[in-house]
Order: sequence, then structure tokens, then C-alpha cells
Amino acid sequence: MIRTVAVRRRVAPSIHLPEVHPVVARVLAARGQTEPPDHSLKRLLPPRLLNLDRAADLLAAAIMQGDSILVVGDFDADGATGTALAVRTLTSMGARRVRWLVPDRFRHGYGLSPDLVAEIEPPMPSVLLTVDQGVSSIAGVDAARRRGMQVIVTDHHLPGPELPAAEAIVNPNLPGETFGSTALAGVGVMFYTAMAVRARLRELDWFDGREAPRLDAWLDLVALGTVADLVPLDENNRRLVHHGLARMRAGRCSHGVRALLEVAGRNLRHVQAADLGFAAGPRLNAAGRLEDMGIGIRCLLADSEPAARVLATELDELNAQRRAIQADMQKDAETQADALMDALDGPVRGLCVHHPDWHQGVVGLVAGRLMERLQRPVIAFAPAEAGGEELKGSGRSPAGVHMRDLLVEIDTARPGLIDRFGGHARAAGLSLRRDRLEAFRAGFEACLARHEFGAELVETDGALAADELTAATAEALENSGPWGQAWPEPLFDGRFRVLERRIVGEAHLKLRLAPVEGGAAIDAIAFRAGSLLRNELPEPFHVTYRLELNRWRGQVNPQLNIQHLVECGP
Repeated sequence: MIRTVAVRRRVAPSIHLPEVHPVVARVLAARGQTEPPDHSLKRLLPPRLLNLDRAADLLAAAIMQGDSILVVGDFDADGATGTALAVRTLTSMGARRVRWLVPDRFRHGYGLSPDLVAEIEPPMPSVLLTVDQGVSSIAGVDAARRRGMQVIVTDHHLPGPELPAAEAIVNPNLPGETFGSTALAGVGVMFYTAMAVRARLRELDWFDGREAPRLDAWLDLVALGTVADLVPLDENNRRLVHHGLARMRAGRCSHGVRALLEVAGRNLRHVQAADLGFAAGPRLNAAGRLEDMGIGIRCLLADSEPAARVLATELDELNAQRRAIQADMQKDAETQADALMDALDGPVRGLCVHHPDWHQGVVGLVAGRLMERLQRPVIAFAPAEAGGEELKGSGRSPAGVHMRDLLVEIDTARPGLIDRFGGHARAAGLSLRRDRLEAFRAGFEACLARHEFGAELVETDGALAADELTAATAEALENSGPWGQAWPEPLFDGRFRVLERRIVGEAHLKLRLAPVEGGAAIDAIAFRAGSLLRNELPEPFHVTYRLELNRWRGQVNPQLNIQHLVECGP
């Protein structure tokens, strides 16, 4: 699906970066980078800048005393990778009794709930460690402590007005924290926790006579969870992801990560951050959306390639099921959206869609697709259980609109309307009763009426000259990542003549283009844009695109990956 947008070219100061391709230097300068990139792990923000002392003390003591530790994660890719990382690192440091548990999306809901705590089977753990959740689990933490557990919360989500009464909380977004990267994913917070625990064990001479583990051995898990969770790739996160990708390309990643990428048809030697976000991540998330994220965690913890391959294949099949379910739901959602927009007196500012037969594990993806089409906030609702009165909603918002803040605004204006909510700037979840849906929709629309929305404007890195549309430029751009949230992948715009066009695959448009100013023709692909085959294309054909390498049957050629049609531009 190709949208028509207006473009604004980023302004890049003229700089020279030694040994950096000039196009890459221009792209980096437009993002504020005026020095050659340095992804050295030595320049990671040190753990001492995060409030880790209490958590490190408790976990180090549990390891040295042989106490049992229960890791409780979350049912998304960030939670799964963080859970696997916790089990791997604690075990490598000498913990002898580590087990894990993950809530069921459909029975327990999000976080450490009292119901989940009640299901913990004896022998009871001495320490309960949350990963990627827990900062809002007031009742769940209380329930765990009543059952005799010490609770350590590691999380990255924004806290509410009240914090749980845990023995320790590690979260860069806590009030008063001064850590320089509030963008850490849950798996990133766990990585920092592991570093602090290892440092404390060293101080206590625990590793005398034994080798302390190298924690960078598990940066593939950190990279996957960080990219899949769509957190901003600030400088600190880019270092973590860069080294995780390097391990994958060198074939030194975990069996589970390798298997997830291979079942998705990705070549490890050339893996990019986008492959984690669009191939490995969705397959891992499919388990939490449709069944049990335990499948994904077992895949990441697999100690042999055959075992990992079996579990990754199961995740691949679940992902195929998820795609089929999503396709049916998407049709319903598009129909509802069209009807709702037809009924509006003015322009659309946001939409709430709902269907009693929708799958609650997939509503976030449906909301995301609608948001991409409309560039407005969208919340999709499904029943929490068949025939039940509770609805689970998942919201997505475009850049510039903070979805969680919208929910805070609604909750403040209409107390009691929403039962529970939480999330980030671009994505959030909530629960409410079915009979309150129309009141919520009214509150949502009233809230959005106070926001200003303009036409969709896409920032690009300008035009590439005809002699820059080469494999060498594409390779330099590929090697200059990682790219992701808040560190956008290079996007260019240009005008072309259309020489050829045809359909490939299911509904993708393959083109042969020539720059209008002259120069060699180049291949292009526009995914899910087969409908353009029947349309008369504008002349010149002004598009935004990514320059990439197309590796096919041993051939490597430059290719334009078309992202948008441009309605007006510089």
C-alpha cells in the first residue's frame, strides 16, 4: 500500500567524515552526527549511572546462597528476549535454581497479576524477578510478597502515580532517575541489571577460581528485543543493537535467534535491524498473540540447533495463522473505518473500531495498519473472552501524537471510564467494559478535537544523483546502521521516468526506472502496490525510496524500495 505524501528534505551541514562514504556522511549529518560513528561497547553508558545497587545486592546474594529465582517476563518479543537473557545470564553467573514464567495474555492479562502469582507452583522461589513489566503491578507485587518472595522489578514502561512495594525497582523512567538513556527496552534494562550483578559478584570474589561470563555473548537477544519493541535507537541502544547484529552476521548468535531468521528466509551474513523488526520479531510475537509465549522463550533458550529449528518452525506456522486472522480482521476494520469517516462532518482525527468476533491478540496490528493509512490515532477493540463484557483495546498513533498521554487525558476527564491502561508514545493498551465503548469513543474524539493535525509530511534525505544510485552506495548505507525508531533509515526522494512495470509475487509492483536528469536505469520494487499497474502514473514519477541491495540467485544489484508517492515537493 503506497500513500501519497508531501516531503520535506532534511537539512544536512556540509561535513567530511574520514573513511565514511559521502552519502552516508550526509545522512549522518542530517541526524546530528558530526563525527564518524563509534559503536564501541566501551562507550556504553556505565551501569553505575542507573539505580541498580539494591537489585544487584539481592540477586548476588541469591546466587551465592543457592536460592531459587523465578523470572516472570511479558508476552511480547521484548519480554521473551528479556526473560531468556535473565535465565542465560543468571545461570552463567552460578545461579543453580532459575526457572521462568510468562503470563497468558488471555487468562492473566498484562503484568504480574495476583492470579498469576496464585498459580506459582511450589517450591516457592526466594526471589521473583520481573522483566519488561511490573512497575504498574501494585497488587501482584503485594501478592508475591505475601507468599514469601522478595520481588525485584526490572521494567522500562512509564510508572503511574504509585509504585509497587518491591524490594528493588530498576527502571530508567522512574522519577528522579538521571540515567542517560530512558529509551532502554525491557531486555536492555535486564542487560544492565546483569552487568551490575556480575560487578557485585566480582567485588565479593565469587568468581575466584572460575571465569566470569562475557555478557556480550547474549547481545543478539538484546538487539532482537530492542528493535522489535520499537524503542528509540538512541546512541546507547545503537551500540547494543550494532554488536548484536555483528554476532548474528558472524554466526555467533543463539540457536533460537538463528532459527527464527532462517525460517523467515533471511541470510545471517547480511542481517539488518529491519530483519529483526519485520521477520524475527513478528514470528516471536505470534506465540504471545495467539497461544503461549512460552514457545518463543523455549526457542530462545534452546541449546541445540535441531531443537531451536523445531520451535522456530512452530512459531513460523503461528505467524502464518496470525497473518490469516489479521487479513480477515483488517477487511472488517477498513469497512468500519470507511463508514465512520463517511458519517463525519469534518476531517477524521482518530478512530475507534470494534468487532465482537475479533481476536484480542491481533487488534494492535489492525490498529497499526489503519494508523498507517490514515496517519491518525486508531484504537481497535476485541472481547477479552468470548461473550464476555470486558473489551481489550490496542492503540497506535503516528509521530507527534502520544498515545499513552491521550489515554491519561481521557482517564483524567472521565474517571472510571477506563479500567486499566498503559503503554508508550506510539502504542498503548487498555481495558474497559463493553457498555462503555460509545462513551469512550466520545471521549476519544473530544480529546483529539484539541489536537492539530496537518497533511502527512515525510522527511527525506533529499535526492541522490544518478551516479550515486549504485551498489557501492547501497552497501555503504547498509553497513552504516543500525537504523530504527528516532534514528530513521535513510529515505530519499527523486523523479524518474517509468520504463517498465509488472506484478511480481502476490501483489508487488516491479519497475524499471530512469532518473529524469539522465543516467543509467535502475530496478525498483513497490511492495503491496500492485494496484498501480492499472493506474496511469504521473510523469515524472516522483517517489520516496530507500536504496538497497537486491541479492537474488547469486546476483547483487542496487534497487529502489519505493515507500511513497509524492504529491508536491522541492
